[in-house]
Amino acid sequence: MRFTMLITYIAVILITLMLMCAYVIGLLSENLYSRESVDMLAKANTISAIISENWETDISVSDAKFSDIVDTCLGGTNIRGVVVNPSYTVMCDTNKESQLLGKVFMRSVMRSALNGEQVDSIGDDESGMRLISVAVPVSRDGIIIGCVYLAESAEKISGTVKSTRNSLIVFCVLILVVIGMLSIGMSYIITSPVESFIDAAKSISRGDFSKRIDVRGHNEISQMGEALNSMCDELSQLEENRRKFVSDASHELKTPMAGIKLICDSLVSAENPDMDTVKDFLGDMSDEVDRLTRIVERLLALTKLDAAGASLDFENCDIKALTEEVVRKLNPIAAARTVVLSTGYHDIEFGPVLMDYDKIYEAVYNVVDNAIKYSPEGTTINIDISEKDNSIVIAVRDSGPGIPEEFREKIFERFYRLDDSRARETGGTGLGLAIANEAVTAHGGSITVTDAEGGGSIFTITLPYHKNNNLSGGKNE
Repeated sequence: MRFTMLITYIAVILITLMLMCAYVIGLLSENLYSRESVDMLAKANTISAIISENWETDISVSDAKFSDIVDTCLGGTNIRGVVVNPSYTVMCDTNKESQLLGKVFMRSVMRSALNGEQVDSIGDDESGMRLISVAVPVSRDGIIIGCVYLAESAEKISGTVKSTRNSLIVFCVLILVVIGMLSIGMSYIITSPVESFIDAAKSISRGDFSKRIDVRGHNEISQMGEALNSMCDELSQLEENRRKFVSDASHELKTPMAGIKLICDSLVSAENPDMDTVKDFLGDMSDEVDRLTRIVERLLALTKLDAAGASLDFENCDIKALTEEVVRKLNPIAAARTVVLSTGYHDIEFGPVLMDYDKIYEAVYNVVDNAIKYSPEGTTINIDISEKDNSIVIAVRDSGPGIPEEFREKIFERFYRLDDSRARETGGTGLGLAIANEAVTAHGGSITVTDAEGGGSIFTITLPYHKNNNLSGGKNE
């Protein structure tokens, strides 16, 4: 990438400089030739005007007479002046060495001048020399009686153009060197962070999330580095959670499996066990299998939540009917512990709530089930539903031992138990509240726990609630 950027920069600058040089040289050459042609035409018109007043047809007289006029007008220059009559006979020539006096001398610009035009031309003569030539007619009383032809070597202009071109080439080379050095520096500045990104990406692909980018400045590259660092932090946290989850899940699955193995070994090692003993062992084994089943079911529920993410099956639901269904299902379990489930929302009417019925049902079920497990026998669990600040609030109050403030966030973590020994006695897996929390937060809601007056805890589920939802087509209408 660095080499590509360097070549690209140099190529762009080189093409730009070449176009600039071509434009400057072309413009300079055109201006110099044009200015010289205009100057020569002015001199030719001056000579023509003077000669027309002193025109002589006799060549010997005209040469002497015209030479003074032409020399005066062209003094201090290297311009050659020639005067011819309509038959292209040379009447005067400042270049005496040519010996063209009295001879026919014809050029294309002369033909145009004798036709009444003022003409300038740039071209090469017979020897290959670059010439600038002009021709203007000489007229008297509206009749063309001859023409004035001026010619000058363009070597001086060519030399100026060449010198300027050479200077521009040197200037362009210096610019290319400077740009090349700057391009190398810029390519290192730009690509160095990219190399860090590549190293970090390779580390991530190998499972190493400890790699971080050294972020400097506030440009787009820095923002990309911050985003990559943030991604590494999240991946690191996810990896840590995954390892903890695998460890906890393995431990939780291992416990009932070890219990089953111990029971089986006890049965195998027992000599002639009576049927009552066998039934007791099989009952214990059944309890362990039930516990193992609950753990697997809860793990599957969490896996579905993780996989589904934000893809919830939303529908308009009756929150009172959902809660009544939870109470109906858990009443037998509560009755077995002589715990009463009390509801206080029968006289309140609620509109439909847009939610995933099954997931919120699971969340409410787990919270109430948790309250039953930790409530003393003969106590009451109060379940209330209310509306507050465009939210539906489900409050579950128990009379249990309560939860210390420092543990209130942790109880929603997977496999976390505040009282591990009691949780195992009640059949807890440490996953119920985690499932409830993830289901509720997926809906944009929250679940919290606070102390209740007189002892116990209040678990509060808060869900978004919009009164303009249409109940038609919803579940539990």
